[in-house]
Amino acid sequence: MGEFSELATQVMARLETLGTLSQDPHCLDRRYLTDQHKLANQLASGWMIEAGMTTWQDAVGNIWGRYTSSVPNAPRLIMGSHLDTVPNGGKYDGMLGVVAAISLVNMFDGTQTKFPFHIDIVGFCDEEGTRFGTTLLGSRALTGKWQDNWRHLKDVNGISLAQAMTNFGLNFDEVASACVPRTDLLGYIELHIEQGPVLEQENLPVGVVSAIAGAKRFNLHLEGMAGHAGTVPMSMRHDALSACAEMILAVEHISQHRPGVVATVGKIENFPNGVNVISGRTLFSLDIRSEDDALRDTVLAEILQNIEAIATKRQVKLTVEQTHSAPAVHCDKLLKQALIDSVSAIGLTPLVLASGAGHDAMAMADICPVAMLFTRCKGGISHHPGESITQEDVAASLAVLNNTIRTLKHA
Repeated sequence: MGEFSELATQVMARLETLGTLSQDPHCLDRRYLTDQHKLANQLASGWMIEAGMTTWQDAVGNIWGRYTSSVPNAPRLIMGSHLDTVPNGGKYDGMLGVVAAISLVNMFDGTQTKFPFHIDIVGFCDEEGTRFGTTLLGSRALTGKWQDNWRHLKDVNGISLAQAMTNFGLNFDEVASACVPRTDLLGYIELHIEQGPVLEQENLPVGVVSAIAGAKRFNLHLEGMAGHAGTVPMSMRHDALSACAEMILAVEHISQHRPGVVATVGKIENFPNGVNVISGRTLFSLDIRSEDDALRDTVLAEILQNIEAIATKRQVKLTVEQTHSAPAVHCDKLLKQALIDSVSAIGLTPLVLASGAGHDAMAMADICPVAMLFTRCKGGISHHPGESITQEDVAASLAVLNNTIRTLKHA
């Protein structure tokens, strides 16, 4: 892996540069269709040109580069990730997958190494969904999954998605031209930081992703009866917050005993939220994920059954609203095996693990085979300025990707 150390130095330096492009001077915050998005695209495009690639920006604002094959009518291997961030985010989430791929192609160009397929690198414009509240906008444009009613989505300043695109120099009505034909795609490979602690626990620099977990999300509303904290006897209360607390513990207890499933309550709203008032109403969220949709739904049914029983026992009214549903996406067997073999080939132990977080690969799976490689990150911290990766782990990631690309054959 020594030969990739210098390349990894370049990757780390470029990630530092990208990390300076923020709409907030106090933290990293780069959102879709902002001036900082435009600057990030220009920066990535410049690096792509240095690597011998032809570049273009598509109709939705994704930035592309092509390392052209010497074979006529060659198929395409797409690599990349996203260039947008969450507010107060880190420098590696998404960006690593774009910058590392560019540096790898830079190496290929320097040695005049050609392949029987084009290598297309994409920097997706919006994976996080921070500005308009809908995730994977950049990658879903490639798959033809944009919805016309998205034109009315608004940001916190009341600017619609359609207007923001116009301000950026794009046209909402031309998004369909960003669609990628399915007929000539070898697949999509995405390098991404793990965003979890497993690789660090196993003392491994990289891991191969088996699947991206499918998720369902709900808002649960509880209606009890507000009352004076000093005058209503404990036995006569219909305390919505106490019911909520018991339900949250039930979610935790059930999911702790069901391997392969994670369930989280991350948000609570309580009313009237007074120090001397019994809670009359609460709202809480439920997020449940698994790489096995059937298992997830079985555990979900058990959780909801327990929650309903608690509501009945405590005499509070329960309303359940589903807000999100996405099926699990399983990585392509051949591409996944190519990554596993490449990890072994560079002298590392292959570890296959699921991704609990969503990625652009989820959308890309609609049009082509997908695979993902994870890079270890310190403490599993992500979506936070404390994101941290090492140059050595980046070098290992580059070595795996290099070996994988060189061994891919066009069927």
